[in-house]
Amino acid sequence: RKWLKTRKFPKRNAEAKPRESLERIERNYIEVVVQVNKEVESTKMSQAQFDLKMRQKHPSFVETGSCFDATNSKHIKVRPGGHEALPKKDLDVSAFSFCKKTERKTPNQFMRKHTGLGGTLRPPTKDETPAEFPDENVVQPQQPSSHPRRLSTDKIRSPKQRKKLDFQAFMERPNPPNTEFRRFYERGDLPVQIEHGGCNNRIAWKVAIEKLDFHHYLPIFFDGLREVEMPYAFLSEQGVYDMMQVGSSKIVPVIPQLIIPIKTALNTRDRSVIAKVLKVLQALVKCDHEQNLVGQALVPYYRQILPVLNIFIRKNENLGDGIDYGQRKRGNLGGLIMETLEAFETHGGQDAFINIKYFVPVYESVIIN
Repeated sequence: RKWLKTRKFPKRNAEAKPRESLERIERNYIEVVVQVNKEVESTKMSQAQFDLKMRQKHPSFVETGSCFDATNSKHIKVRPGGHEALPKKDLDVSAFSFCKKTERKTPNQFMRKHTGLGGTLRPPTKDETPAEFPDENVVQPQQPSSHPRRLSTDKIRSPKQRKKLDFQAFMERPNPPNTEFRRFYERGDLPVQIEHGGCNNRIAWKVAIEKLDFHHYLPIFFDGLREVEMPYAFLSEQGVYDMMQVGSSKIVPVIPQLIIPIKTALNTRDRSVIAKVLKVLQALVKCDHEQNLVGQALVPYYRQILPVLNIFIRKNENLGDGIDYGQRKRGNLGGLIMETLEAFETHGGQDAFINIKYFVPVYESVIIN
């Protein structure tokens, strides 16, 4: 209607027939309707596109693996190694007061057999997989009864089929891809690139390692140890080994700056990340060629490093008389922790053992008889 009011129609000729004027008005009206519909549809499409562009996206840690994409770390609000994402138990208010309110429970409110959580935060799942090594001497009942007899062979499960319930101390913490190493590498501030070899890859340093500022670059490489995506994981780990090998005399003044990246990587509770950090720590205390300066400089910072090792020190692969074919990869967490503590004591001076014993009470000295 607005368009009809603003549109200038030709003046009606007195000699023209009324039939022709009505047909002309009808054609103009149809054209107007078609044009208005097109404008409305185009407006809807542009509005939808506008919504898709301006709608706030949920933060997701999708890592593309492409060297041409930059990680958008602005939306990452999760603290690496934080405890906020863990499930929480209900707080008993009466535990913090002198009076406790009790109620008489009915029989339906008592905990029955096989209904508890077993000290964990999630209910155990029923393992209905058949036994891998059935006992031939035990006769299986042909008809299942209402209360089937539990055989001793029902407990035997393959390590892959056995699903363990992790307590809250062993659960993995968030490990968002917002490390300083990733940020510096994506904008081209690190003088490293991958040199692809026939058997193993290496790092091609664009600058001689002796000329690098270890106070600036070594903490950045240590912060990348908690990366699990290539090429960041390889570059950070291999870069740390190269810098420790060449510039061993420059590491002692940088030790205080390395504690926070090491602590953050250990607090993720990721088994692969912890194993990687432990191997780096063993090489770190041995890099100064028996001078033991690095090991002694680490002793005041055992409070930040050793509590996580005390949690995972019993995580061994108990295979009985089996063979661990992946032993060459050194992935057994309990063995790695014992090797690391022994290296700490050997290269940490006379005060190392008593400090290790304070945080890891089950540790026994390898020097003191």
